[in-house]
Amino acid sequence: MAFEKITESTSAYRHLEKMSVLELLQNINKEDAAVPAAVAKVVPQIEALIHAVVDKMLMGGRLFYIGAGTSGRLGILDASECPPTYGVPQGLVVGIIAGGYKAITEAVESAEDDTEQGWADLQQHKINSNDVVVGIAASGTTPYVISALEKCRENNIVTGSISCNPDAPISQAADFAIEVVVGPEFVTGSTRMKSGTAQKLVLNMISTSVMIQLGRVEDNKMVNMQLTNEKIVDRGVRMLMEKLGLQEYETAKELLLEKGSVKKAIESFRS
Repeated sequence: MAFEKITESTSAYRHLEKMSVLELLQNINKEDAAVPAAVAKVVPQIEALIHAVVDKMLMGGRLFYIGAGTSGRLGILDASECPPTYGVPQGLVVGIIAGGYKAITEAVESAEDDTEQGWADLQQHKINSNDVVVGIAASGTTPYVISALEKCRENNIVTGSISCNPDAPISQAADFAIEVVVGPEFVTGSTRMKSGTAQKLVLNMISTSVMIQLGRVEDNKMVNMQLTNEKIVDRGVRMLMEKLGLQEYETAKELLLEKGSVKKAIESFRS
């Protein structure tokens, strides 16, 4: 029996070009509303992957996302936000995309069919058995990603996957498979829509939960965020004022800038 790609199934909507803008927006929003429910169904699978990632990171490992097209870009986005948000070093969470740096902003479509390059790209980072590699592919059939996960398995590297088709081939190459089945897209086959949204939600859950488990959040605050602009500095100052009961904004700001993070400023103030 041939593998059926629900992500490529015909849209439930016809003659989109005849819809008014309001109708388009209402129908797109109706489809988007189904995504969180689909994610909710696979929370246990997401939880299992997170535990595996945390365990490996506590042993000095890293988290890699690997994908092509939209999936690869979403992985890079999630990885790139970890250092400024949680103050972790560059390279703890890494996003890799088929086609390399150019593919972040331009389509390099043929790159996803290369069955050798995925593993080669991972080797550039000296991938090892302490790391976890998560393949992202809406269809669950991307050769670049699947072959990379298979090579990881051969080298005793823990693997995970995020796809949007049931019984996807990529799941067979993953120790921790996550399949968020969101159904046909509003525009047939445009998996940057519901499938992309589902992947983004799952990636948010993974990185956020991992960082909390690693102690990068206190209460509900990003106490390790990098002070990269005035907005973040202001946020940090207000955290300090609330946490330490400081009344003077400038006093809190001076302490924050001196110590470099909310967490270090709190520790210094209390020592």
